[in-house]
Amino acid sequence: MMEWHKRKNVRKGYTTGSCATAAARIAALMILRQQIIEQISLTTSAGITLFLPVEHPLIEGQQATAAICTNGGNDIDATHNMLIYARVSLNDSGVITIDGGEGIGRITRAGLGLHVGTAAMHKTSRQAIESAVRDVIGSARGADVVIFAPEGEKRACKTYNTRLGIDGGISIIGTRDSVNPMSAESWKRALAIELETKRTLGLEQIILAPGNSLTLSSDEERLVEENLSVSADHAVAMSHFVGYMLQECVRLGFRHVVLVGDAGKLAKIAAGIFHTHSHVADCQREVLIANLALLGAPFEMLYAVEQCATTETAIDLIIERGWQSVFELIAKKICQRINEMLRFSHNRPVCDAVLFSLDNHFLGANRPINDILTDFTRLSPSGVTA
Repeated sequence: MMEWHKRKNVRKGYTTGSCATAAARIAALMILRQQIIEQISLTTSAGITLFLPVEHPLIEGQQATAAICTNGGNDIDATHNMLIYARVSLNDSGVITIDGGEGIGRITRAGLGLHVGTAAMHKTSRQAIESAVRDVIGSARGADVVIFAPEGEKRACKTYNTRLGIDGGISIIGTRDSVNPMSAESWKRALAIELETKRTLGLEQIILAPGNSLTLSSDEERLVEENLSVSADHAVAMSHFVGYMLQECVRLGFRHVVLVGDAGKLAKIAAGIFHTHSHVADCQREVLIANLALLGAPFEMLYAVEQCATTETAIDLIIERGWQSVFELIAKKICQRINEMLRFSHNRPVCDAVLFSLDNHFLGANRPINDILTDFTRLSPSGVTA
């Protein structure tokens, strides 16, 4: 499936959910026909028909098994090129049951809209599987459907599942039948899922840090726990998607959001930049220079910062020359920009910013750090340690 995006030829794939649905449908068909089927057509919601090879088809009386190989297109992830199997067993109950077998994770905590202990299969995927099987077997028969993925447990080690409360395998939680090649969207959604999980646990306050891809770096976890004396369980990675994650915080009803991290990374927000990838905006030193100028720093100082090869070097120079108050100013501007962005919200959270150096030394905050931490811990729900 090819299409053009931003003048680039990109290839869409299909989700684990669509593979499970196709495999279940083909297994049901093979039982009724008592004939091996080696290819299936799948029409996506976009109206595109895919012709997919059936892997390992097998019929054993009123039970059949079939597999479809996943394809992430240009959005390759841990489940790319992996076999998703469906085993269908017909019965006379009139009811279709769906469960996960080998390699399909189990829900270990609330927050994903699924019951603890059940297979990590989104309700939309379950509905699609049930509909596909029902369409084949008719209204009178029943069927037990088991979705499994022999490589699932191994592949899951490369995913975010454990942090989300999914253990023992992959999740089948895709709500669409095709994989959009804009990988940033799935990236953002993965970040938001953890935010949803924290809210489900009762948290009304959250720490957002730049993170390392989908997770906090070990340095950031130490920063939160050692420098702020707050459990890293209260922190979520936001990656480059600052604006998106703040909007998600509003949607989920968080009352207090604290942005914590490297001053160089967070400084862009003070300029109103809410997607902080360097390909979008690379202006840390310019932000430092502008705010130093507002504090009355001499031209020689501004020029010296401009000549620094890296933001870290510039920060070290600023500290060395005694202009560290600029970080407090930048932290205040970060909060001002956030409040401006969320100004139409009826339930805008309290927002704070705490800036550190790369070696985790405190640089500045928008208000006294003790006040921020007092307000933050005050909102901790019963049973959750801040």
